[in-house]
Formats: sequence, C-alpha cells, structure tokens
Amino acid sequence: MSDESTTGVPDIPYQAIIEQSLAGIYVIQDEVFCYANATFAAIAGYTPAEMIGQHLRKFVQPDFIDTVLQSYHRRLAGNPASERFVSRALHKDGRMILIEIHGSRVMHRGRYAVAGVGVEVTERIRNEEELRESREQLRQLSAYTTAKLEDQRRALSRDIHDELGGMLTALKMDATRVMRRVEGEELQAMMQGLLGLTQQTIDAVKRIAEELRPSALDQLDLPLAIRHELEMFTLRSGVAHRLDAQDASTLRLSPRRATAIYRIFNEALTNVARHAGASRVDVVLSLDEERFLLELRDDGIGFDAAATMRTPRSLGLLHMQERAREIGGEVRIESTPGRGTRLVLAAPLL
Repeated sequence: MSDESTTGVPDIPYQAIIEQSLAGIYVIQDEVFCYANATFAAIAGYTPAEMIGQHLRKFVQPDFIDTVLQSYHRRLAGNPASERFVSRALHKDGRMILIEIHGSRVMHRGRYAVAGVGVEVTERIRNEEELRESREQLRQLSAYTTAKLEDQRRALSRDIHDELGGMLTALKMDATRVMRRVEGEELQAMMQGLLGLTQQTIDAVKRIAEELRPSALDQLDLPLAIRHELEMFTLRSGVAHRLDAQDASTLRLSPRRATAIYRIFNEALTNVARHAGASRVDVVLSLDEERFLLELRDDGIGFDAAATMRTPRSLGLLHMQERAREIGGEVRIESTPGRGTRLVLAAPLL
C-alpha cells in the first residue's frame, strides 16, 4: 500500500475532495478513529489530529456508548453491513450534540473497519421535537375543546327541552283553558292563532334541542340518531337518501365514541349540502371484526381531494379526521371531480 497521509489514511484518488467535503467523513477500526476529515472533527469541536487515535468513548455520551459500540460491531460482523442512526455525541465543550451517522463495513489495512458519513442534526431534531410537542398540545387542546363544547351542547339541549319546553307547554295549557271561556268569534280566532303559534314554538324548541344533542345518543342508539339526521337532511335539502344499517342494528358504543361518530357524520352531511350539488346520498353502517364502519357516498360534483386539503375549505375535513383520531379511528376520503365523493370512517368498538 502507498504511504499514509498526515490524516492517518493512505493517499488515495479524490482525497482532496474528501478533505474539503461539507459532510463529515470518518473511519473507525478497533473502536478507535483512524481517520476523520476536518468537517467531521469540527462537529465535535476538535481537529482531525485531536480525534485520530482516540477511542469512540471520548466522543459519545456515557449513557449512549453501549448503543454505539453495539452498532459498530454489528456492522463489522456484516449484520447489517450498513446502518444509519442518530448518535448522542459529546462536544469538546461538554454539551450534547446529535449526529446522524451512516456507516458501512469496509476493508482497511487488510482488516474490516467502519467508514461513513456524519452530519450534525441537533438543531433539526430539536425543531422536530418542538413541532411534535406543539402538535400534541394542539391535539390535547382540540380534544379538550371538543369535550367542553359537547358538554355545553348537552346542557343547553337539556335546558331548552326541559325548562323552555316545559314553560311553553304550560303556556299552551293556560291558553287552552282561556279559549274555553272566551266568547265571540274574533276572540276565539285570536286564541286559536295563539295556540297554533305556541305549538309551532314548542316544535321549534324540540327541533333545536334535538339538533344540539340528539336524544338517541343518550340512549346509545347511534343508528337511530343517524337515521333521524338523514331524514332531517332530506327535508332541508331535498337530497334523497338511502340508509343500510342492518349489519349495525345491535350496535352499542360508548357515549364518547357515539358522539364523535355522529359529529363526523353530521359534518360530512353538511359538506354534501354546501359543496356537492348531489341528488342522492347513500349511507352504510356495518361492523368489521372489532371496528365500526360508516360509509357515506354521494353522486355530486366531487373534488380534487389532495388539492382541497391545502385550502381553507379543508378545515371541516381536518376536523373530521381529528375527531376520528381522538377515538382511535380514521377517516378516508376518496373523490374525483365529476364522479362524486366517498367517505369511510372506521372506529374501534371498544
């Protein structure tokens, strides 16, 4: 072999390129650095001369050295011959840095060694962790907000139905008694109109209370709540519907799951009414092993699902996906312009 260079490895073609590389390059043999270019050494705050000849232990966090040595010996044994991982390294000034290592088994001085590339990723991984934490906090906040909103809906629905509904019923009864005592066609007509208006108000109160919190959900009967919502949807929009819930006729879900599924379904119907331009909606409820499946298909104008997820219109879709995630489920949306939309919700039963 040719004479070695001052860096500790034989002179080889393209060595100048390796020395000037923006990526850190190293060679380790017998758990000792026998080569490191200036870039790799600088990551840990050293010069190549300070690093070459030193044991791995000097440059790795004490609680991570066993992991690094195990990876090193796996590669020497060819199991696997190449491996990528992030090492918790020890900077010369004592702080921890993170280096993404990609090393492979090579032949050096007639024996196996590990050579590879190292890139500092401390800032990148810190940013990724902060982003993950922020996302998790947002998910927790979303779940908390959703739960609080549902509690408020339930309380408001109960108050409207029980208190306001009760007062209106009492008013209707009093008006009925008064009408029996009044004389004259004009007064009779006025009281008849008052009774009709009172009944309309009672019906409106019941409808509002039901929309806020369907009573079927409190009876743990999700198919019934969906059936009622579809009937109201058809009355409001004129869009025909078909519901197949035979396979889920005995379904019983926890109140939390039933509520989340109902809200996702309600949001999906709202999207159909606002954007689809559909004439028909088909809904199928079924059970698949340990999952509840809801499929909603419309014959509307469809849309580009991938493009829509990047627009403000996607907030409703994102909300459905987040609702599903909170109960361990998932929402899949398939749509093509001109060919309608298919939504599938899968949620665990337990």
